[in-house]
Amino acid sequence: MRKKLLALFVITTFLSSFVIKNANAEAPFQAEKFPYQDMQLQVMPEFDYPADWPKDTPSVLVGQYGTFTNKSGQDYSGNIEIPVPAKDKNFEVNLVAEFPDVNKSEVQRPYEVNKDKGTITWKPGKAIKNGDTYRYVIEYYINSINVSDQKSFNYQFTNQADIKTLDVVFYAPMNAKNIALEPKAQSTSKSDYKEDLYYYEYKNVKPGNTLNYSFTYTKKDNVSSLSVINKEQPPNDSTHSGVNGTKTTSSTDKSKQPIIGIGGASIIGIAIILAGLLIFFSLRGRIPKASSLTSNKSTKNQPGKPTSKKIDKLANSEEKKELRKKLLNGKIDQETYEEEMKKLI
Repeated sequence: MRKKLLALFVITTFLSSFVIKNANAEAPFQAEKFPYQDMQLQVMPEFDYPADWPKDTPSVLVGQYGTFTNKSGQDYSGNIEIPVPAKDKNFEVNLVAEFPDVNKSEVQRPYEVNKDKGTITWKPGKAIKNGDTYRYVIEYYINSINVSDQKSFNYQFTNQADIKTLDVVFYAPMNAKNIALEPKAQSTSKSDYKEDLYYYEYKNVKPGNTLNYSFTYTKKDNVSSLSVINKEQPPNDSTHSGVNGTKTTSSTDKSKQPIIGIGGASIIGIAIILAGLLIFFSLRGRIPKASSLTSNKSTKNQPGKPTSKKIDKLANSEEKKELRKKLLNGKIDQETYEEEMKKLI
């Protein structure tokens, strides 16, 4: 009888530990246990429109790219939960993906949007080992632009976990004028097509910080920036050879390599991702110092200038990088890009 009881006790203990371990893995996502090494936010008014977007209504496309570390003390395979403005009018998700391998393209993940909680959730393709990093991207559209004599919108971000380096990039719409952005950008630049870019970088951002921005501009129509770029005729020089299907030549520029590899999304999605990533590095290379944020400080206390840091070694092959840069800069068109990418897969 004692042997039977002992055997039953051993079996029960084993099963209990197994159940508890899995229950912990499926526990609710606790953001503070997954601090970020880096995060980049891209805010793009009138950059592009989804197919079913309301007519004559300007959109704002927001991209969030994050790399966090699992410091929960155990492997994690439960839901990842990220706050989004799900209650905003015409909120629409464009992309949810992860980057499970440094040498492979992103993998899109099935997701759920909870409008009541204001979150988007998905499960990683495989358990995130304790101490390992996890990289993801989410993109969504919102209808937050007020239209009168000017167009204006506000953007707010509150982080849920520590962020070692936070970058924020605003894209001005093509053909926009009288652009005003508050607070004043730490750095500015222009794309090959004269698209104005506004850049901020913050260091050691603590949970609970709220960043507030206001963006105002004038623009007579709602034509997307991508549409304008696609119609632009590039300069007739060797730098822009390859546009409109002409032959291209291969070269490399390691100073502008993407922070993460991109490959499996739609052409528009790729262009959106690459735009921010390439801009990120072209700007970062010229910026000396970053501001440091502490918990619960207002945006009035955001002094300082950005600082450069080492480029994250997450990239695909040199050929793919070069093709993506050429697509972004208008050196090749989408058809050429697709054809050349197929040869590399």
